[in-house]
This record gives sequence, structure tokens and C-alpha cells, in this order.
Amino acid sequence: MSAGVSSRALQAQALPAWRRAVLKVGSSLLAADGGGLTTRYAQALAGFIAASRAAGRQVVLVSSGAVAAGRALLRQHVPAGGDLAARQALAALGQAPMIALWQSLSPGPVAQVLLTHDDLRNRRRYLNARATLRELLALDVLPVVNENDTVAVDELKLGDNDNLAAIVAALVDADVLLIASDIDALYSADPRRDPLATPIANVETLTADVLAMAGGSGSAVGTGGMRTKLEAAIKAAAAGIPTALFSGREAATVDALAQGVLRGTLVAAGRSRMQARKYWLRHAPAAGGCIRVDAGAVRALAGGRASLLPGGMVEIHGDFHRGDLVEIVDVDGMPVARGLCQYGAGEARRLVGRHSREIEQALGYSYGAEVVHRDDLVTLGDSETAGEVNA
Repeated sequence: MSAGVSSRALQAQALPAWRRAVLKVGSSLLAADGGGLTTRYAQALAGFIAASRAAGRQVVLVSSGAVAAGRALLRQHVPAGGDLAARQALAALGQAPMIALWQSLSPGPVAQVLLTHDDLRNRRRYLNARATLRELLALDVLPVVNENDTVAVDELKLGDNDNLAAIVAALVDADVLLIASDIDALYSADPRRDPLATPIANVETLTADVLAMAGGSGSAVGTGGMRTKLEAAIKAAAAGIPTALFSGREAATVDALAQGVLRGTLVAAGRSRMQARKYWLRHAPAAGGCIRVDAGAVRALAGGRASLLPGGMVEIHGDFHRGDLVEIVDVDGMPVARGLCQYGAGEARRLVGRHSREIEQALGYSYGAEVVHRDDLVTLGDSETAGEVNA
């Protein structure tokens, strides 16, 4: 499964319609043959990003390459392998040139966002990361995400940017996950060893048999392989997000993406993105506290298209933290909704009955106008009344 197998043999298919995408670019597309970074393949990928943004779409870039860039800067001092501490140092050194490469190819501003898996497991840090990425997208800035390799351990050893990209896709509610590498598709067997190996255009379900088709890393500079890409696709599918695997080394393949055409493998999502998120919100364990709301809030929330604003709250029970999943109940204590709370219980008590514009005055800061945003909320009733819970 290498660049030696041309993706021109792959059947062209429609890429799922999307408004927001996460694009993961592997080290093999950025590392120069003599060391350091090159724009050889990044140029076409940057062109795809620019064309997509010009068409009103949003792209979050998850980029590898920092370790390769750092090694080139200290080539005479660092062995080719190196222990974990050395690789972490190289990652720290290589972050600046990696970001500089993308900035040189981008017509607009680029922002660096460093994350670890722990940032995304912790609900408060999860919300903070999501708020930052959403604000960058709203400002028409290209976020370039990488693992914070100077503090991450297992992630750097495993070369887990594929899986990080899947988690980021769920974080920003992406419509599709795009994974570009020197691998042009999933094959029935390793095409480097089996001349009868055939590319697989569509994968409806990632079964054990499908996973068994995956080989190891296909390049000297990359630490992932098809296996990690399929693991990422599993995570994305669980969030209702399809994954497209394609070669970033073929300009025609990359250019076709901007026209909604995929030459690669498309891994389907088991359910829609909204269905997956609503299912999780409905069934995940909630924190011990709850928010009691008035009748007007109940009516507005029932439509499933409303956010809970401070003016709809009448009382806060128990304790919970920012980012916790909380129950929302009516004045009689009957559950009407559940969602991720932008504020902790102590903060929410100080906001009861207030207008959203008073949040910063009351707390000295603001995490946003909504106590629970409609994207983070699932209703427990059947009515479809629309609106917002206003002060």
C-alpha cells in the first residue's frame, strides 16, 4: 500500500457533501528526501484547502512533520532513531518550521493548536479546545493541529495523529475526515507484495476481516500505517463521520477532491453525525446536579433547536463542573433535556434569571451566551417547538 500503486486505477466516486472537514496530512507528504520539510506535496493540499475555504467551507488541518523538521535542524547531533525524550525535543524544535511551511502556502492567517488525548478526554478542556477551534474558523483562520509531543508519551510512540484527527473531527462536528498520505487506498492485500491486490473503493462496516487487510507503516518517516487510519475511521464512524483515504502525492487526486470527487477509499459512518451525538448525550452518565428551568424554557427546548440561556433557569441543584453532562428538568422535577454545561454549578447559580449580556458582569468572564448550547443538547420529549430560551 504505497505510492507505487497509482490511484488512477481507482474508481472515481462522489465525496460526501460537506461544509466542515478535518484534513490529516502525514509526515511522508512533508518530509524532504534529504531531510527537513518540502512543499512538493503540501502545495496541492494547500491549494485544496484554499479552494474549499473560497467556496465557503471550513477546514481544520491536522499535520504531522514536526519531528522530521526538528531532526533536520540538528542532523549532526541526533541519531536516526532516538529515544522518546529525544523525539519529544525534536518535535518541540520542529513545530516552528512545520507551521511556517503551512503559513507560506496559505493566503490567510494560520494558527497553531497543540493538543493531547488527555485534553480531549477531560470535558472542561474538551469544551475549551472546541471553543478555540470554532472561534478560529469563525475568524477565517486555518487551525493547524498537532499533538503536543513535548508532553505526550504514548501518542508520540504510536504515531497517533490519525486517531487524533478522528477525535478532532468529532470535536468540531466535522462532516468528513480526510486522511492524506502516501497510501492511496485500502487494498485487499499488501500491493507491495501481492500483485493481485485490488483497491477497495467503499467500506460499509469496519469488520475484523477488513482490519486484517491493513499493513504496517509504509514509509521511513511516518510512524502510522493503514492500521491506524482504519482505527481512526472507526472512531470517526462512531461519531457519525465518514472517512476518505487517498494519496496526497498525486496532484490530480487532490485537485479532484475540491470538485467533490474521491479517488481512494471511502469508509462509511454507521449513523448520521447528529444521530451519533444525540445518542451519546441521551445515554451517557450525567453529573449529580441538575438545572431547573421555567415553562417557557421547556417549550423552547422541546423543539431541539434551542440553546439554554441563563434567563430560562430558575434553580440549580447539586454540583457539577464546566463540561459535565447535566439533566435539565422542569419546575416539577421532570427531566426534559440533557446537555453539556458551559458553566459549573457555582457559576450557573450566579446566572439564574439573568440576560446573556450580563454574564461577564456577573462572573468577570464569559464562556459564551449559552449555558447549554443546542449542539450539545438532546431533548427527552417529542414536540418540535423551535426558539431559544431567552432572558
